[in-house]
Amino acid sequence: MNIKKMTAVIMAALVIASFTGCGSSDKGGSSNAGTPVVLLDTSEMFSSRDVESGYDESECTVISLEGSSASVTGNGANASGGKVTIQSEGTYLISGTLDDGSIVIDTDSGDKVRLILNGTNINSSTGAAIYVKQADKVFITLAKGSENTLSNATDSNISDDVDAVIFSKDDLTINGEGSLTVKANSGHAIVSKDDLVISGGSYTITSQKKALDANDSIRIAGGTFTIDSGTDALHAESDDTSLGYIYIADGTFNITAGTDGMDASGVIQIDNGTVNIKTGGGSANASTKEGGAANGDWGSWGGRGKRMSADEGGTVSVSRLSASSTDEKTVKTAKSGGTTTDSSSAKGLKSDSSVAFNNGTLTIDSSDDAIHSNNQVTVSGGTVSITSGDDGIHADSALKISGGSVNIVKSYEGLEGMTIDISGGDVSVVASDDGINSAGGNDQSSMNGRAGQNQFASQEGVYINISGGKVNINSAGDGIDSNGDVTVSGGEIYVSGASDNGNAALDFNGEATITGGTFIAAGMSGMAQNFGGSSTQGAMMVNVDNQSGGSAIVLKDSSGKTLASFTPEKNYNCVVISTPDVKKGASYTVTTGSVNTNVQMDSLIYGSGGGMGGMGGGRMGGGPGNAPGGSMQGGQNGGRKGGRRG
Repeated sequence: MNIKKMTAVIMAALVIASFTGCGSSDKGGSSNAGTPVVLLDTSEMFSSRDVESGYDESECTVISLEGSSASVTGNGANASGGKVTIQSEGTYLISGTLDDGSIVIDTDSGDKVRLILNGTNINSSTGAAIYVKQADKVFITLAKGSENTLSNATDSNISDDVDAVIFSKDDLTINGEGSLTVKANSGHAIVSKDDLVISGGSYTITSQKKALDANDSIRIAGGTFTIDSGTDALHAESDDTSLGYIYIADGTFNITAGTDGMDASGVIQIDNGTVNIKTGGGSANASTKEGGAANGDWGSWGGRGKRMSADEGGTVSVSRLSASSTDEKTVKTAKSGGTTTDSSSAKGLKSDSSVAFNNGTLTIDSSDDAIHSNNQVTVSGGTVSITSGDDGIHADSALKISGGSVNIVKSYEGLEGMTIDISGGDVSVVASDDGINSAGGNDQSSMNGRAGQNQFASQEGVYINISGGKVNINSAGDGIDSNGDVTVSGGEIYVSGASDNGNAALDFNGEATITGGTFIAAGMSGMAQNFGGSSTQGAMMVNVDNQSGGSAIVLKDSSGKTLASFTPEKNYNCVVISTPDVKKGASYTVTTGSVNTNVQMDSLIYGSGGGMGGMGGGRMGGGPGNAPGGSMQGGQNGGRKGGRRG
């Protein structure tokens, strides 16, 4: 295939990946995908030169690396010992080995320079192996089938200004069909002070600090990446709120990061690809151990204050303060001898703006939040699998799931946002606290609650809205917990709530309304709540004898037809059920284990009228707990949950 035709094919594929984000892809395409969320204008994200990997050797200046020296055949460059300086626009074919040296690009500011690495091995003990001092844009192409290695020494005398193996002060693109190994024994691996674009190739990167770092953006159209970074794997940061973004159109990523997997001051948008991320030692290295004890070897997650980056030896620099933060986050990392120093977070995806996952496969094992945004998070397709030492997905503002598969196999809180909308997809949550939680303010969930909040007052603008999809929750805290309203108008929702009376399968501080869908929630009666009088679909709260986990719940109508069923994973003695078949005036049988309970729907809501929770299903409130509209209040709301909320 000629170069022009190959480029056209690649560009067409990128457009499809960028704008559809669904369909027949073998990288996580989902038949229940929602509409992709476009946070970035991707129409000119990759130029034709960004994806061009072919070259004509006869038109190249040839640079031969010869151990301690180099030679140049052609125009535009000169060599002095182990240093090669490129001074003019053009294409340069580089091969051989430099034991201690560098390639320096220092041209006019409007020049475009292309480097072809064809069996290139460069080590530098004093700075960058490739240093773009000045140019308009530099393209590094990995020749087809070539193996290339760039590195620096452990004790490199690198400066703060040039602190990476590949360091560019201007736009940098890397592409091709070869491989590149980058060993950053000091500092970062690849840095661009403008845009960093990668459109192909195979990469093995180990770095003391960041692996890929850019000021304006990181844009990846394809390639295979194996990354092991001491701090962030991918990091983009800019004072311009329209920049500092990370865009993934495609590619395969296997990331192990000491801190964040992908960290952006701007947005993160993933349209396709396979992304595997492990951060901070993974969920097994959470800030709290099983049972709630503090992990002395790691941080105390739960706030989003100062952005910190750990330098060698644990020295911390503060890079920026989240605009939405009202408290200062301090996390600690244990060092040798038992001392601790402030460090940064260890999230999978972290954005000061918004995160959109449209398609592909995303697997995260994180010590901190798996996905975290200071604004909104959207999932519209693909497959997301999360094992988290803190929150599964956290958004300071809106969290929206419209399609795809989201499987949170371990978390402190599964889904958390000021507003949560689930309109499609297949969602499964396992949480050691709340399964789905809506609360105002930034994330402090895993430590001491939300300081300064009225723990039990309804918060304006805070809600959980489920209108479609299938949701399964297994939580040790509240199953669905809103500091405002809960609205269900469609979908299937199944909750296996806590086995203690300090939590509820359904918990809200505003109003709970159901107008459609299937809802079955099992938990304990102590704090139980039911849907309220604004509902247009029948709902029943039924108190039963204590049932063990694995005891099925089956709802049948008067003819014996099964209308709904669910098998909770934990002990329960209270069930909330609503389906479109539950009608006022009809009678039903709720079977829990081997026990049958008859329910006569004399009103549309059977049980609680949707108050603020209660103790013992009305047994302390003076009324029959299973009576139509019976009081479920029971106790003082102010004592709920011992002061913990969210």
